[in-house]
Amino acid sequence: MSKSRELIISPKGSQSQLSKLLPQLEDEGIKMVFLDPKKIGKKKTKLQTVYPSNNANYVILEKENAVKPKGKKVGRKFQVLSNTDIENILTIAKKGLDFVVVEVKDWKIIPLENIIAKLHKIHTKIFAIARTPEEVRKMFSILEVGVDGVIFSTSSINEVREAMVYLGTRSFDMKPAKIIDIKEVGDGERVCVDTASILHKGEGMLIGSRSNFLFLVHNESVGSSFTSPRPFRVNAGAVHCYTLSPDGTTNYLSEVETGSEVLILNSKGKARRATVGRSKIERRPMLMIKAQVRDEIGGIIAQDAETIRFVKPNGQLVSVTHLKKGDIVMVHSKPATGRHFGMEVSDEYILEK
Repeated sequence: MSKSRELIISPKGSQSQLSKLLPQLEDEGIKMVFLDPKKIGKKKTKLQTVYPSNNANYVILEKENAVKPKGKKVGRKFQVLSNTDIENILTIAKKGLDFVVVEVKDWKIIPLENIIAKLHKIHTKIFAIARTPEEVRKMFSILEVGVDGVIFSTSSINEVREAMVYLGTRSFDMKPAKIIDIKEVGDGERVCVDTASILHKGEGMLIGSRSNFLFLVHNESVGSSFTSPRPFRVNAGAVHCYTLSPDGTTNYLSEVETGSEVLILNSKGKARRATVGRSKIERRPMLMIKAQVRDEIGGIIAQDAETIRFVKPNGQLVSVTHLKKGDIVMVHSKPATGRHFGMEVSDEYILEK
């Protein structure tokens, strides 16, 4: 069984910014925050707190001989500069700490490897401090088992989302959409996205002509009598189409290039990141496809070829060349919002057709 790992957000900003950010963190599936419980107040929340306060769920004791509050998880915070500090952590942890908060400076990997190796046998949880989403990913992968939690200080919900994608813990709400129109639209430039990862059956990219209505376009892991499987490739769509990046911003497919990062999702909405090895743009005959979810209508222009497939609610695949009006495919759809250079602008009026 893989061990439970927690992304612990240390939210920055004023009280009004906290009031806005905390519900967003809950919506994204965050369960723990590094925050004084007084700043949450009497607001109804499921967020657990880690802090040097007896009111926190995870209490950081500021002195070695401090009285342990009953019914609470207790720990200490340590700064690691040498092997002597690591031995000190082990000695103190053995006296009954439930967790330790570890801050490492210039050397990050080796000290944490040593701490993980020593502490995992006594079942004391290790919470490390990270400053970027990339550091979050690195700390969770050290010695394969990684730390138990990472405290990540940020005021940006997009950075939280990016970190969650790195961990493979972010999910998107996927909905069944009814195909309402299919039409040949002549030639256009389409983009093949070749990733540096192996993509599995059921996985693909979110692609669409509108940023709030994105189709799950399957990868080419399914071959045929005429084509070999290419499980690293998504024949995504026309150059103007949007796709989502790990940090929640959108990019046009024409902007995707070697080294870019893209979101890979399955039909349940579970997301992970992949690095682009190559983006290939070629002129091909194209199809315009429209679908509807309640009052929202969205479209995509994709290559007219058997190897481009959507995903049905039951997980089965359907080629765009066999698609019919009334068919149901999986999409990510939500109310329209404006975007400025790919970033959501929630209060801006927008109408896309």
